[in-house]
Amino acid sequence: MKIAVVGTGYVGLVTGTCFAETGNEVTCIDINQSKIDMLNAGQMPIYEPDLDVLFERNKKEGRLKFTTSLVDGIKGAKIIFLALPTPPGEDGSADLKYILGVAKDLGPILSQYVVIVDKSTVPVGTADKVRAEVAKGAKVEFDVVSNPEFLREGVAVEDFMKPERVVVGTSSHKAQDVMAQLYEPFVRQGNPVLFMDERSAEMTKYAANSFLATKISFMNEVANLCEKVGADVDQVRRGIGTDSRIGKRFLFPGLGYGGSCFPKDVQALHQTASQNGYDFSILDSVMKVNQIQRELFLKKILEKYPDVKGMTIALWGLAFKPNTDDIREAPALFLIDELLDRGAKIRAYDPEAIAHVRSIYGDKVYFGTDQYDALTGSDILVIATEWNTFRSPDFDKVSSLLKEKVIFDGRNLYSLPHMNELGFYYYSVGRKTIG
Repeated sequence: MKIAVVGTGYVGLVTGTCFAETGNEVTCIDINQSKIDMLNAGQMPIYEPDLDVLFERNKKEGRLKFTTSLVDGIKGAKIIFLALPTPPGEDGSADLKYILGVAKDLGPILSQYVVIVDKSTVPVGTADKVRAEVAKGAKVEFDVVSNPEFLREGVAVEDFMKPERVVVGTSSHKAQDVMAQLYEPFVRQGNPVLFMDERSAEMTKYAANSFLATKISFMNEVANLCEKVGADVDQVRRGIGTDSRIGKRFLFPGLGYGGSCFPKDVQALHQTASQNGYDFSILDSVMKVNQIQRELFLKKILEKYPDVKGMTIALWGLAFKPNTDDIREAPALFLIDELLDRGAKIRAYDPEAIAHVRSIYGDKVYFGTDQYDALTGSDILVIATEWNTFRSPDFDKVSSLLKEKVIFDGRNLYSLPHMNELGFYYYSVGRKTIG
């Protein structure tokens, strides 16, 4: 099957590459000439485990191509995916200008029946708007489908190739048949393709991400209360996570959620509710708690060091989560801003995200060649991302490089008895402070 994917961001590139892996002929389209040149040269603009292997194989075998031409890119395509940005506006609502702009451009250049798929996360009612824009110039039959993605950064290839479920919103039997054929290779083990109306599919994505964000904020609230009453949030987490009604995932306390999806999607669902006269009060709390959580962590640092001016602070982790180079809404950036404003110096390290953070801060932050280089000459260590490489460090080396044996751990990487045995002052989230 010939497929076109408009947009070569995170979602578009993963989508196009994974569809090519099952034998489809995929052309990815982007207006950014430098990005297309990079992709045609075999260079990946994002870091995502295992994506490079699929990218190289399918590009070599001619199933994965890249162009800046919308006309050339959609030629012969049976399905056109729209994987375009939907950035939040000032009021939190999703900005649809990129999607609707492409939809308007598509109408006059369609030459045969095609299924146009909204792959981006979009508000309820977007499929109707896309259909109306395409129809203004279209002279052939087409259908518009909502097919939200549920990819977790860091394991996106696995999520795409072996999805727990595929959600397809369409009122067209013809489009349903096309989408069922497309996804058949991905659900051979029996996981469902859930067909529903377009608006329900659009709502499903926002509801899923907002519910997961709610779990995170709830556990952060529990962690904060644990600190007040002397309970251990790790034990509480295990106690409730074994209940099948609750589940074990998204119960880890920390610095709050970040990334490209949760913050934007929670805001967008909240704004959709407001536009329809509904007070979605739980989402107010979710957003408030998420912001407060990083502020509380900073407060703990400042309680021990009221004046950080002149201090050098090592920071492990810059990406919003491990196994990605995505720094959007990353808690580490909040900490960097606040500590720099107070006159501290930052020595930071992250396995993948340094280039992105350097583009923001330049020489205001020192970027270590490895995690231990970041410790050299630093007073204390702060941990903001739970990369595996940080889980079992050489603590003797950590002790020798830090001026003070002090760790503020925003991800609860280490056991309290071990930190106590090693003689560290160790603050983590929702647990007893050691030292």
